[in-house]
Amino acid sequence: MNKGIRSSVFMIAGLTFLCLLSSVAYAFQSVKRTAETKGSPKIVNIVNFIRLLEPRDPKITEDVLYQTVVKQVEIMKKYKLPGTFLLQYDALMDPRYQQLLAALPKGSFEVGAWWEIPQPLVEKAGLKWRGRYPWDWHANIGFSTGYTPEEREKLIDVYMADFKKIFGYYPRSAASWFIDAHSLNYMYEKYHIVASANCKDQYGTDGYTLRGGDWNQAYYPSKINSYMPAQNAQHQIPVPIFRMLGSDPIRQYDQGIGSNRQGVITLEPVYEFGGGSASWVSWFFKTFTEDTALGFNYTQAGQENSFTWDGMSKGFEIQMPLIAQLWKAGKLRVETLEQSGLWFKKNYKVTPPTSFSVTKDLEGSNLKTLWFNSRFYRINMLWEKEGLRIRDIHLFNEELPDVYTTQVATTNECTFFTLPVVDGYLWSKADQIAGLRLKALIDGKEVLLRGKDPVFTNRGTGAVHISWPLTTVSGSLVMDLDEKTFTIKLLSKQPCNWYLDLNTAPDAKLPFQQIVPAQITCSFDGMNYKLPAVKGTFSKPGNGAVLRLQPQMNVISLDLADTKAH
Repeated sequence: MNKGIRSSVFMIAGLTFLCLLSSVAYAFQSVKRTAETKGSPKIVNIVNFIRLLEPRDPKITEDVLYQTVVKQVEIMKKYKLPGTFLLQYDALMDPRYQQLLAALPKGSFEVGAWWEIPQPLVEKAGLKWRGRYPWDWHANIGFSTGYTPEEREKLIDVYMADFKKIFGYYPRSAASWFIDAHSLNYMYEKYHIVASANCKDQYGTDGYTLRGGDWNQAYYPSKINSYMPAQNAQHQIPVPIFRMLGSDPIRQYDQGIGSNRQGVITLEPVYEFGGGSASWVSWFFKTFTEDTALGFNYTQAGQENSFTWDGMSKGFEIQMPLIAQLWKAGKLRVETLEQSGLWFKKNYKVTPPTSFSVTKDLEGSNLKTLWFNSRFYRINMLWEKEGLRIRDIHLFNEELPDVYTTQVATTNECTFFTLPVVDGYLWSKADQIAGLRLKALIDGKEVLLRGKDPVFTNRGTGAVHISWPLTTVSGSLVMDLDEKTFTIKLLSKQPCNWYLDLNTAPDAKLPFQQIVPAQITCSFDGMNYKLPAVKGTFSKPGNGAVLRLQPQMNVISLDLADTKAH
């Protein structure tokens, strides 16, 4: 055994008894508070991941990074908050982090793996380092996607062996901006991880694109595509992946339309508008805890140490006491990533339907939204200027492989996609915002239908009902979303010629191959798929829209699970 590792093991053993009483106290509080929120859980993971060095800024020294983690620990202990610390390999091998993290109360703090690939790990696995620095953030170097499946297994084996030598067990959680399916499945089968996490949906940010997946919550991935939710248990990796960073459910989606890099509005404490703003944080947690959520609601707080304590301290000190206060009041529960993974696996055999809704926006805005996910699709609706825009529909198919499961990334960027039907970000320009809009023909003129505030109601554990009182015409639009279908009805005593039109920017790259009354057929990323109408008809209108969906007997019903093109 390496001398440094051996001394660390003895030191860690000596600290075990010292933190025992603290562990018991934390565990008791966790059980008590979890019981208070078990009916409709709103789950918060505080996840801080740790790098040893930051080559992008010479002022960010190893000591600056270490002291950042010390401060994170201090404030979480101050408010008696549990959390997860994830270690990149070079930080794992540093005795300072070993000592700091080993002393944390075991019942409340988790130490796991942050799966970015630095030079010491590559070389210990007997591979050649190709990076510009000892840690290189490019997708073909600093992530598992840059290595062959056989090389990935060697890297995992080295990490896991050294982690166990230091802490006495294998990590139960392994997370990263993205982990390929081969690596994730290998970690599950050989080392029995129970939870993972990947980056929020984004386009081009830091060179990483994850577009169209399960929004914000958690899902079981396909065995051949770590980003794609699986539809069947036999084709899924049984490790739930939680979406990181706490996206603004209204603004994040449209941020940066018309550019090659999407902006960021998240719970990350480093951002002045977002997790570093007291008003934004207060609003986010109010909607997170009080607005209707199907199944459960989830968000991830915390920050990587690369942003330094100077950068994140304001936001961290805003968020931690508020989270503690809401936990104490029974409005949410705070737990480790491992605990959330075990809870998810106990409650769900396949990816469940979930939703995230906003009924009251920030001061000065009247926007409202609902995100709905299932193992078959995701959809987002935005109410703006008293009108409705369906700005996103993506379909899921476990048979669509991602290239990185078997092949090596050859560029410094990485992309993961699902199957688009509506993409209000990629199909837009700043002055031409894409989406399905509700319209009607009234007195020979086409008008947008407008209304009052929508009302969101859960129906059991698997469906959401929306009632939207209209003002342009008498009546209400009601929508029902369940695991497989999306149904829209107009309830009115007066006849109304209404429909949904999809408008996009003229040069948008659309997947539509054929539009016939019963269905649209599409092709994207080498896969053919369809969207059938159970009730209603598709057509190509002559008003500049790319497609129209008209009701039958005042009803539109889409089957979002029967997507295989024949």
